[in-house]
Amino acid sequence: MKHKTKILTSLTAIAFAASFNLHAQSNSSEDLNGSGFYVGGNYGYLRVEGDDDFDDDKDVYEGIIGYRFNQYIALEGSYIDFGNYGTEFARADVDGYTAAIKGSLPITNRVALFVKAGQLWSETDYNALDLTREVDDTSVFLGGGVTVNLSPNFALNATYSVYDTSLEFDDVDDENFDTDFKQASIGVEYRF
Repeated sequence: MKHKTKILTSLTAIAFAASFNLHAQSNSSEDLNGSGFYVGGNYGYLRVEGDDDFDDDKDVYEGIIGYRFNQYIALEGSYIDFGNYGTEFARADVDGYTAAIKGSLPITNRVALFVKAGQLWSETDYNALDLTREVDDTSVFLGGGVTVNLSPNFALNATYSVYDTSLEFDDVDDENFDTDFKQASIGVEYRF
């Protein structure tokens, strides 16, 4: 766990250093904050926390597609593989799709802070004591981070998101257990 945190911190620091170096070398008027479609991918660390026995730490993978209306507002969708988590007696495998509105605040021509809020549609496959079950869920999420523009087409980002999910066990007194997915990730973005 400490190893992954060190890697994410190091890569974020490298992205910041590269952005300041690029900014110092070039004061060109390239349009780094224009509108248009973009695609990207994130890799990161997932912490599953809740009032149940499914607390765990895992890797998370995310593919992103979005459209920037201007340097301040974008719509974004993604596919996220949250992986497997649980205990030796009960396991869950979660993946899902998101839709979000993303607001950005440019700090320099190359660096912007952002926040995003949206909806997660997830599918969880449960396996407990050789019994399997599939549950669909919807939940909200909030995220924020920093984007570093390397060129008009390429950007690096560091993101932290929290998904407010729940685990459902209809066969056990119709109980729901609140569970938060906390995702810290780094990624790349290509703008068309």
